Amino acid sequence: MYTDEDLNLAVEKGIFTDSSVAQFRHLLSSERNSPAVDEENFKLVGGFNDIFVVIACLLLLFSSLWVVEFMSQSTSVGFLVFTMIAWGLSEIFVKQRKMALPAIVLLLTFIGGFFCFVHELFPSEDAIITAIAAGASFFAAGAHWWRFKVPITIAVATGALIGLIVSLLLSMFTLAPMGLMLVLFMCGLVAFTFAMYWDSTDTTRTSHHSDVAFWLHLLSAPLIIHPVFSSLGILEGTESLLGLALVMCLYVIMSGISIVINRRAFMVSSLIYVIYAISSLIENYGGVGYSFAITGVFMGIALLLLSAFWKQLRQSLVSKLPLFVREHVPSVSP
Repeated sequence: MYTDEDLNLAVEKGIFTDSSVAQFRHLLSSERNSPAVDEENFKLVGGFNDIFVVIACLLLLFSSLWVVEFMSQSTSVGFLVFTMIAWGLSEIFVKQRKMALPAIVLLLTFIGGFFCFVHELFPSEDAIITAIAAGASFFAAGAHWWRFKVPITIAVATGALIGLIVSLLLSMFTLAPMGLMLVLFMCGLVAFTFAMYWDSTDTTRTSHHSDVAFWLHLLSAPLIIHPVFSSLGILEGTESLLGLALVMCLYVIMSGISIVINRRAFMVSSLIYVIYAISSLIENYGGVGYSFAITGVFMGIALLLLSAFWKQLRQSLVSKLPLFVREHVPSVSP
């Protein structure tokens, strides 16, 4: 499997020319009847060898954690060794072999292990300790990005920074649930803006900037929609017809934004909330046992129709946007 990044590298090395790569992309777009910019490609699995390596890495990492923790009688030492092994494996399978899935898994294990290591140095449940661990994880993610440039790293660093902010606020103030939800909502908007910055630097979706934006959109959508659903009482079992109407309106708005920015990930990452709200409402009105099935049929049909008419909807919506907005979103091919 070859990605746009691989083609760009071939152009840089002089193997292909810009025009030949452009013709190749145009040929694939014509064959698929879908422009490359609409495919929302991102590198996840290069082959089954990626899965094989991930399984081996996870076995080594967690077995080493258990062995070191048992021998040293120290959880912090166990997580330190865990983190060091994750970095060392990244040097082989990410830096040298450029493997996609191992890169994601090793990044998450490295940051997760580093967070736990710092947290175990100060065995306390205080929010300030979590803030310290989150802040340290942010800088660890920065070091990992500097070394390996894994696209998901920026989203992980952003998540760590959000964890730092929330933990600091909780340590300094007694936040009511609504106050916490407001903070998360604002963080979601900031994450979305950051994602749009990366998207605007690659409107043709041919570089790693697009991959970075993809993961940031996956992070921002739940942060935006979870506080709204929580404030409506959807997650506490207080569904009503009015609440369902508000949920559907919100999801329509998010779907419209997804179409304009050409990011299905932004819409899909919030889909579980909508399915939960609709199925719970059906169950409350007597649809026990088949509420999820009915919801699945309804949402499945809606998403398939949306996929079928995605290009036409984009043409209609983007054409109505101001010029300065159209310049920062992917163009609509004729």
